[in-house]
Amino acid sequence: MTRIPCFKAYDIRGKVGIELDPDFAVRLGRAVAVCLTPGKVVIGRDVRESSPELAAALAYGLSAGGVDVLNLGLCGTEEVYFATDNIGAGAGIMVTASHNPIEYNGFKLIGPGARPLTDAEFRGIEAMMASPMQPKPEISAGTVMPVDLRQAYVDRVLSFIDPASLAPLRIVVNAGNGAAGPTFDAIAGALSDKGARLHIIRVHHTPDGRFPNGIPNPLLPENHAATGDHVWASGADFGVAWDGDFDRCFFFDATGAAIPGEYVVGLLARAMLERDGPGAIVHDPRVVWNTRSIVEATGGHAVPSPVGHVFMKDRMRRTNACYGGEMSAHHYFRDFMYCDSGMIPLLLILELLSRTRRSLAGEVAEMRRNYPSSGEINFRVADPARIVAAIRAHFADRAVLVDVLDGLSLEFPDWRFNLRSSNTEPLLRLNVETAGCPTLLWERQEEMTQLIHLAAVSPNLAFLES
Repeated sequence: MTRIPCFKAYDIRGKVGIELDPDFAVRLGRAVAVCLTPGKVVIGRDVRESSPELAAALAYGLSAGGVDVLNLGLCGTEEVYFATDNIGAGAGIMVTASHNPIEYNGFKLIGPGARPLTDAEFRGIEAMMASPMQPKPEISAGTVMPVDLRQAYVDRVLSFIDPASLAPLRIVVNAGNGAAGPTFDAIAGALSDKGARLHIIRVHHTPDGRFPNGIPNPLLPENHAATGDHVWASGADFGVAWDGDFDRCFFFDATGAAIPGEYVVGLLARAMLERDGPGAIVHDPRVVWNTRSIVEATGGHAVPSPVGHVFMKDRMRRTNACYGGEMSAHHYFRDFMYCDSGMIPLLLILELLSRTRRSLAGEVAEMRRNYPSSGEINFRVADPARIVAAIRAHFADRAVLVDVLDGLSLEFPDWRFNLRSSNTEPLLRLNVETAGCPTLLWERQEEMTQLIHLAAVSPNLAFLES
């Protein structure tokens, strides 16, 4: 099969005018209509300047294939997830490039019930688009109608908490000029109507596809100050920032410091187990000891999953897990179609802090002491697989556990690491954690860094095995 470069592992991303244009969107709509025969399709779009035109072309292609299109307009990816399930549509498509550079756009596709497409379905769409002769169905055109389900979506996310129980916390919210602003305002209004008395400081709140304050990607350390400085200056209790389509959220304590994602997973796992009772919690395999400890202490059992939303959602469904978390700030919820949400975590953190009367920094401090971690360290290398093999050979006889669920995870009595290749770049990603010892963390992090650099330049790996 001829591959199309902008078709990635699970979604479509590419440069506008080079890999993606309105003609591409029309053909995508027709291919979805033929391959999935969905009947009805929900579409939505982010704030990028190219998104309205691409969404209109997508709707035209879908309707030309006999599909009825329900258009949410500007929204977040999770609103497309919700609407697809709520309406009973056969598919949903979000026009977004999330946190990619400004010249990019893309499409996220889902099936009935907001389930991820199977690989066969996704590649079938790609194969039809790669065909030089696409069929033009001789059928009646479908309709294209605007639809507003925001209030129903707000009701669903608010069902995760008791709004009246929230303390009068002061919070900073940073939408990054992406799609989050209007949706958050609807949530904040509903919280107020239900008795919550929050003091909210809005930052970069207005949707603006020119991104005057930079692309909304709060994962990058250089973007932390955009939220953290406002938290500190305003005396807020904590802050939250979203990416462009707000399917990821990032938290900042009262000092303005970013909370590493693995500790947020621990907090949310605890909140969901306290809410729903004992059960499974799914987590990614990069940093695990803190999550395991919290889940076990709260009566649950921890289930590892490979990184990626398709794997996380599948593992959650198979274990009936109430929550799944990735340290990259994707958080999934059984009662939200097993999908990821950037708004539900904020509500759960608000309720948790209101209940415990502790600060966010205070909630995280014990986790940091018990299980310090390095954060993800990236290495650009020519042959990731060769280096991973060398590192495994070097350490394997000393490890108490060897795990290859996703990359290489080796555990020792007092430290652990995960080393995995990027799915899209010639990168190795390293995470190191220890049991309560920051000094050991630094030592092992330095050791791993040196070994990776040595393995990258040496054709003879035998020295690593000595």
